[in-house]
Amino acid sequence: MNAKLENKIAKAGLWLIGFFILALLAAFLGYILYQGLPVLSFHFIFGKSSDIMAGGGVGGQLFNSFYMLFLSMAVSIPVAIGAGIYLAEYARENKMTKAIRLSVESLATVPSIVLGLFGMIIFVNKMHLGFSILGGALTLVLLNLPMLVRVTEESIRTVPRSYEEASLALGATKLQTIFKVVLPSAMPGIITGITLTAGRALGETAILIFTAGTTVSRFLYDTDVMAGGETLAVHLWYLLSAGLVPDRDQIANGIGALLILTILVFNFLLVLPLKYFQRHSVGSR
Repeated sequence: MNAKLENKIAKAGLWLIGFFILALLAAFLGYILYQGLPVLSFHFIFGKSSDIMAGGGVGGQLFNSFYMLFLSMAVSIPVAIGAGIYLAEYARENKMTKAIRLSVESLATVPSIVLGLFGMIIFVNKMHLGFSILGGALTLVLLNLPMLVRVTEESIRTVPRSYEEASLALGATKLQTIFKVVLPSAMPGIITGITLTAGRALGETAILIFTAGTTVSRFLYDTDVMAGGETLAVHLWYLLSAGLVPDRDQIANGIGALLILTILVFNFLLVLPLKYFQRHSVGSR
């Protein structure tokens, strides 16, 4: 068998694998959307949920999902960017630095249910936050930080060293160089990490069951951080495991479709600044 034939066979095999994955993804998403899209309506998306009567909505759970995501990312992003800058720009390569990186990578592999139990012990019981939005958001921070720190560090390391050298040669300080040159150039990678982390947090269940609880405030769109923090994903789990409403299957199908659409739209909105930073970075070069 000659080299050209081997190359064609390998190429055909890779295309076949790619099409298979796309077909599997399309079938999965298509089935969920086919089952759930007919359920979606204005009342369903923005209305209050019901524990017993049919016809309830998921407005409170949808609000809690984004409210908790916002709170957790508001804490995670500044801490992760600071840690990434320190590891990439200031930390020396020694045993301490290696131990920090190993700890971050190990934390990223911890099952979410373990983080949920940790959050329940510390935030719910020890700090007396109860099953609340605040307790869930603080535990989500533990889930978000490892990936964000590693992505930030690696994105900063991909910036050519000549950029920093040129900035320092022009008289800029180290801090000015980081914020004016390094971070803007590394921003596409950082935004990608934020997108992946946010998508994972939106669909998280195990952590929030143990910390935010399975109840929602009786007030729609309640911003009280001590209120019940049931999210869309948790509500889906609760309906299918212990739900009493007669139309729980229809509501579950609607939540599945709404989660997919929400994550797709959310990712699209985060891709827009990514394209801007990519064009700005290319133009500045």
